[in-house]
Amino acid sequence: MFPVSSIGRAASSFWTLGRRVERFGYVVGALLIVSGLIHLAILLFTGASWEGPLSLRKATTFGLSFGLTLVSVTWVTSFLRLSDRARILQLGMFAMACVLETVLVSLQAWRGVPSHFNLETTFDALVARTLAAGGFALVALITAFTMAAFRANSNLPASLLTAIRIGFAMLIAAVVVGALMIARGMLLVFAGDPQAAYATGGRLKPTHFVTMHAILVLPALAWLLSFVNWSEERRRRVVLVAAAGYAACAGVIAVGDFASLGLTSMPLGPIGLLGVLLILATGLSVIGGIVHAPISNGIQHGRAPTNESY
Repeated sequence: MFPVSSIGRAASSFWTLGRRVERFGYVVGALLIVSGLIHLAILLFTGASWEGPLSLRKATTFGLSFGLTLVSVTWVTSFLRLSDRARILQLGMFAMACVLETVLVSLQAWRGVPSHFNLETTFDALVARTLAAGGFALVALITAFTMAAFRANSNLPASLLTAIRIGFAMLIAAVVVGALMIARGMLLVFAGDPQAAYATGGRLKPTHFVTMHAILVLPALAWLLSFVNWSEERRRRVVLVAAAGYAACAGVIAVGDFASLGLTSMPLGPIGLLGVLLILATGLSVIGGIVHAPISNGIQHGRAPTNESY
């Protein structure tokens, strides 16, 4: 039987037992997601354009992506060994950077002007440069979290620690790709071709999106595995298979983006399909394990499982 109540209690512990800065991150992340959903509803009900640098689509995607990323990073960093001061400072700055990026993009969308690569007025230039600075600040903060994740941590199961490390490594790749998009666009603007910046500056967005959300998918899978009565080595193998599948998908999308190829025309398409199948297979195996071999004491906030499988 699926242990719904056990999983629900464990999930709620990250709020009820969470530190104040963590609850702050969850609330702010949720508000950003709501902002994205509101802009999505406006797009759907007004029939506004989904294309171009002036579309409310950007406000939608930034709200949803940054909100989900903030919630994910807040949750994942609750497992890391950080001093109270470092946790408050780094998570607080990360939340502010996520809000700043989302608010400025949404503001420019409502003003009817491009948010990135726009130096037409003094105010627009200030917004564009602030967005770029915020992006580089996110790179620094995520790098700090990644370094913390790679420190020894005997309090965590190897499966969850592996998932967190791979997730943060992919998140670094995501923000580096974002920085590359900004740098390429600004170079085109300074070269006197802003239209080319708008047209091509975001061509790596699919790679940016996929690598950004590994920090949620892989640790969430590892967390669910803590409710399955398997050996820790088996759990870790499942995480590694899922990570390999995720990396294959991200790699194929990255090759397509850099080569300006469509998904259907990429020679590496079968590898991407294999990656999707690996992710689906691991997800189904975890669900099957929870149904057929459940345990009730999965990972909660501040407390690792105590069953002997760990």
